[in-house]
Amino acid sequence: MDFLGVSLSGILPRMDNRSMSDVGGTPGGLGEFVLGFIMTCVGGYLLSNQVTVMGSYWSFWGANSFGVTLIPLLLGVAILFFNGRSMIGWVLTAAGALFILAGVIANMHIYFQPATLFHTLVMLILLVGGLGLIARSMRSHNRAA
Repeated sequence: MDFLGVSLSGILPRMDNRSMSDVGGTPGGLGEFVLGFIMTCVGGYLLSNQVTVMGSYWSFWGANSFGVTLIPLLLGVAILFFNGRSMIGWVLTAAGALFILAGVIANMHIYFQPATLFHTLVMLILLVGGLGLIARSMRSHNRAA
């Protein structure tokens, strides 16, 4: 079999005897994989729908310190415009970007909205059960002869 002049049999030598129901390189398990994927998606959606994320004022090293965290990034960018191969410029730029990312993450507040025990159990069981089915689908299944 050729695709754009490239022989796929050299790239995928062991796939000649596989069917579409094979998951993870093992025989069988497509139904479990699809059901697990759907359960994981629904459980993940329901769980993330119960979470509220709020930001607060930037207080990395005290009040109103966002400008201080921009200094390494701006200095690194200026050095890179002068000399694009400067190692100190790349280090300052990366460190400044990491400072800003850490500041954003540190100032986020994540809350789980109130939910009944039943709804919480449904969300978690769908999420974890789906992940378990996906993992189970990767195992080899014996085909009935």
